[in-house]
Amino acid sequence: MADRKNVEAGDGKTMSTITPIGEADLEFDHGNFDSAAFTQQALSGWQALAAVIDHTLLKPDATREQVESLCDETIRYRFACAMVNPIWASTAVSMLSGTGIPVGVVIGFPLGASLVSTLRQEAAALARMGARELDMVIPIGQLKSGNHQAVEHAIHAAATVAHHHGAILKVILETTLLSVEEKLRGAELAIQGGADFLKTSTGFASGGATAADVALLRGVAGARCGVKASGGIRKLADVRDMLDAGANRIGASASVAIVRELGAE
Repeated sequence: MADRKNVEAGDGKTMSTITPIGEADLEFDHGNFDSAAFTQQALSGWQALAAVIDHTLLKPDATREQVESLCDETIRYRFACAMVNPIWASTAVSMLSGTGIPVGVVIGFPLGASLVSTLRQEAAALARMGARELDMVIPIGQLKSGNHQAVEHAIHAAATVAHHHGAILKVILETTLLSVEEKLRGAELAIQGGADFLKTSTGFASGGATAADVALLRGVAGARCGVKASGGIRKLADVRDMLDAGANRIGASASVAIVRELGAE
């Protein structure tokens, strides 16, 4: 893997940096994820499918009533989590308390342009509030500028806070904005930074998840971390395509309609 060394960050703190990723790093055997077996299990019934879907409501004009409805549906169908914006975290945590279903909240969303200090503060505040899954947007501009040190540092900062509080971190690459090389490098940087999942999209850019991008992310991840497909997933056929490509988590706002295609009422 790429070598690490310590450097001084702009705020005077010591941070870890990495040398550029070479082709050998990307071709390294990181273990196998059995997509076929996972897909078969996830599609064995609507309950199994619901358990891998993040029931999501991230539109800026979402109301309290809509968030409460999302939480009610999350409990009824036992989705993997209820995914909301930070302002609704306390509402969701309160409603899902005692159900065993975690609340997921986005940070640095949807632009991937937050200060590292902001990401830390946001992650800590939400984790203390009870969020157990944090979905962070990768610093897109830094990645496209080739500043891999800054990208890894931001992810590591958020992951450290999340893990300290017992939460997991999913890193959104916003694949529609990246070249293949940037997707590969971004995925590896996210894993090095401590990501628990690689995630395709915010759903707010020009495109969402594609099976090709999911397969690419799974190819980098191997068995090291999860892969979440999100953005534009509205039907059971879409879910099947993403699972076949290597996703083991799905993010969707059409979650109820999707599980109803498999028999839920």
